[in-house]
Amino acid sequence: MKIVYFFLFKLGFHHHNRAMADPKSAFLNGNTLNLIQAPVALGQDCEGVDEAPGILIANGLVQQVEALGWNVVKNSVIDSHHLRWNSPEANVPARQPGLNIKFPLELGEACRDLAVLSKQSHDEKAFTLTLGGDHSIAIGSIGGALLARPDLGVIWVDAHGDFNTPATSPSGHIHGMPLAFLAGLMKQYQLPSFDWLKNFLGPDQLVLIGIRSIDPEEKLLMKKWGVHVFSMTEIDRDGIGVIMEKAKDILFKSGNRPLHLSYDIDAIDPHFAPSTGTKVRGGLNYREAHYIAETLAETKQLVGMDLVEINPRLGYLDPALRSEKNLTVEIGLELVASALGKRIY
Repeated sequence: MKIVYFFLFKLGFHHHNRAMADPKSAFLNGNTLNLIQAPVALGQDCEGVDEAPGILIANGLVQQVEALGWNVVKNSVIDSHHLRWNSPEANVPARQPGLNIKFPLELGEACRDLAVLSKQSHDEKAFTLTLGGDHSIAIGSIGGALLARPDLGVIWVDAHGDFNTPATSPSGHIHGMPLAFLAGLMKQYQLPSFDWLKNFLGPDQLVLIGIRSIDPEEKLLMKKWGVHVFSMTEIDRDGIGVIMEKAKDILFKSGNRPLHLSYDIDAIDPHFAPSTGTKVRGGLNYREAHYIAETLAETKQLVGMDLVEINPRLGYLDPALRSEKNLTVEIGLELVASALGKRIY
């Protein structure tokens, strides 16, 4: 028995608390991971969402990723100049003349810079982890990924449809429009700051999960385009396991393809993730939220992830409690770990 134990010890089985990353995917270069911080806040109207990347990192994100066996090769930050609500440029929302869209120039430039980093990372076949910021950053992270991987499949986990255009948006906020950009619906508008966006998603490349708040005209656009939506009603009826199998059937209908997970923290019920700006009751519970990330990691085809809309300034009635451990930051860290291969057993 001592000989057997010594043999297992030499093989490394004593490291029971270290789960090594094992992508086993032709779409990735081993366990290389590039981290991109995108502190963008102008896609919506709440201060503080730009603070999330720094707070996630300060709470141990890099160490957590490395403990799972990933090698963090690059840690990049897109220029956050004039991308925050507390900047002088943010005092008056910039608009495209005649269009209901806020900060198109600033966000177009920010997403372009992010797309350059994203494309480079995907060209290197590294796992690309992007920390927002609000969900407008997905135009850059996914737009850049599509330049390197045109057949990319996208799983969009969100409470909202994010399929608005300036013609349908009640607010003009771009964080409610990223899928309209990525699906090519914005080509009809004159937005030169987004002319770098060349490759677009097709209906067979996109699945939305956890949706429970869609604007009426937005819904018509989604149906016309042909987006695959699994709302909370379907999750309640069939269970998250069945929904994820259906999602994989859609995305892998023609064979394996690289996958990108765009995770808006507001997909999770506010009971579990209160620190976000657009809360909608009746969302994913704790285990459903993790199951999505775990299942996609198990496909071995996941090549990128966005984590967005965590706002550390929000979620508490008493401001004095904001200095305590933030539940939303904590679950955000856990979701990243699940997407990168952490398992219960």
